[in-house]
Amino acid sequence: MHNSLEFLLDSLIRNRIESLYIELIKNNSSYNQFSSERNLYFKQLHELLSEDIQKTLFLFDDADLSVQAILESEIYLQGFKDALHLHNEIPRPNQGHSPMREYYVR
Repeated sequence: MHNSLEFLLDSLIRNRIESLYIELIKNNSSYNQFSSERNLYFKQLHELLSEDIQKTLFLFDDADLSVQAILESEIYLQGFKDALHLHNEIPRPNQGHSPMREYYVR
């Protein structure tokens, strides 16, 4: 069951991050400006380099994007865990202790 929970969370996180990027593109001019600048600089670097170094630059960019994707998912998951932890800390009248809540906060 633990693996199916991880799969569902991973899918949820990927979908949520994708929707956040869509919102950023639509509504955040700073994000769009920096993204355009990054793409321009990458293109300029690519054009100035020899073919062998272009391949290395491509591999670097690919690895960097992979690291970023992992980092985004982990940050989102930790935020989710933090929210559950905070939710558990808020006292509620007439509500008993739930061991399942602690399971998801780990």
